[in-house]
Amino acid sequence: MNSIVRFAATLAAGAAAMYFFDPATGRRRRAQARDRTAAACSDADRYVRGKCQYAAGRLQGAVAETRSRLASHPIDDARLHERIRARLGHLVEHAGAVEVEVQDGRVTLSGEVSDAEAQSVPRAIGRMPGVVSVESALAARPSASGPEQESAPAAGQPAQPAPGPGGQAAVGPTPSL
Repeated sequence: MNSIVRFAATLAAGAAAMYFFDPATGRRRRAQARDRTAAACSDADRYVRGKCQYAAGRLQGAVAETRSRLASHPIDDARLHERIRARLGHLVEHAGAVEVEVQDGRVTLSGEVSDAEAQSVPRAIGRMPGVVSVESALAARPSASGPEQESAPAAGQPAQPAPGPGGQAAVGPTPSL
């Protein structure tokens, strides 16, 4: 069995030598092989450099975040208020309905939000840098699943005409252009 493998390897080496050292097209084939090898090495180098830069950036971000968390520099109330207002825009459907008061890092939230938001917003605000404590006076508004909500058309949908005599929709004249 070993002699068959050795014979196949010798045969393949001879075919490769004929392919690359052919007097008519061997030079072109060698150049193509060299160019493909160089391109593959360049692609591999670019890939590795990109992964290394990504990892270095992630590490740099982790170090900066750790330094920020360990640093004990106070945040003034006006800046903290603006940061909380910006964060509320990501946490609450109607951020304008929430009032924010900040006094020495103690935050008071008031207004009307959904039931789920009333529970999640104080926790999210409490994790923000500079917040000492959070007092929540948020009121949970009732869910909008009444019968009047079911008959209202969805946002962006045209209202359907009311049925006319005979159960068919009453359709007015077509506007002329």
